[in-house]
Amino acid sequence: MDIIEFQELPPEEVARLVCLAGLKVCVFPINGTRRWFLLEYPTLGSEDLVYCDVTAKRQIELYRLLFDHGIGTLLTPIFGPDLLRRGEAYAHMAIEGLARLATHPDFLAFYRDYQVRVRFYGDYREFFHSTSHAHLTDLFDEAMTRTRSHDRYRLFFGVCAQDAIEAIARLSIQYHSRHGCVPDKRSLVEMYYGEYVEPVDLFVGFDKFCLFDMPLVTTGNEDLYFTISPSPYLSKRQLRDILYDHLYSRRDGEPDYAAMEPDEWSWMKSFYTANLDRTLGVGIKHGRTWYPLPQVELPASVTQCTAAPE
Repeated sequence: MDIIEFQELPPEEVARLVCLAGLKVCVFPINGTRRWFLLEYPTLGSEDLVYCDVTAKRQIELYRLLFDHGIGTLLTPIFGPDLLRRGEAYAHMAIEGLARLATHPDFLAFYRDYQVRVRFYGDYREFFHSTSHAHLTDLFDEAMTRTRSHDRYRLFFGVCAQDAIEAIARLSIQYHSRHGCVPDKRSLVEMYYGEYVEPVDLFVGFDKFCLFDMPLVTTGNEDLYFTISPSPYLSKRQLRDILYDHLYSRRDGEPDYAAMEPDEWSWMKSFYTANLDRTLGVGIKHGRTWYPLPQVELPASVTQCTAAPE
């Protein structure tokens, strides 16, 4: 089917097609929330409590959107130690946001209604144990226990998962002391994440092109996507563009160049010639913010097939 037909399918059918393609593991760090909040809700002020309430609601909406479209396992890196260097006020807000994931009624209702099994991964126990935020580990444990029997979707929150080397070393030592042998990759993944996580299928980031906070489950075969606008702006249409590309546009593998027709070679030549000296990921800094620059130019003979906006 073409992209227009795919865009018009009911969510249940899109989810069915995604599931037919195999269990999908998506990494979706929700970035740019402060920008989104200040742009979309300028009259609400910038109080931390209001910001946390509004962004938490949008966060849950995004998780529902992804799950409703067939994503079975979602990894979302949400906190790194570098956030604490943004000042005491920001640190307090970030810690409050982490606690909400495990205790807020809206999140708990979402986990229950969607039967989401929650896991927290990363080196947060080591990082928080000597700080005033040590109580977070107990809250995380309670949330994981509360949702342990949920079996429809999985949601993994990455906390201090920026460097897994020391955590993996400790886990390997513990495994060897119990079993007398070195753990294989599957065992390490299970220990690190709390259960086995399949390799990542797609990563949906925002802003500068970079991957982060998904140790052990990246293989180099995942499809990478980066939104131009902050993550909270992700729409149903945009998600379906990503899923269509992932399911259909990238699945053919390496083409058989010996079988390509002259007009295909001509189109390829025109495309590459038009885009010499252009590089995806190049941007410009305007004021204090980095913005990506448009790079790709299509040959004049091309008619793009895109769906109409909702």
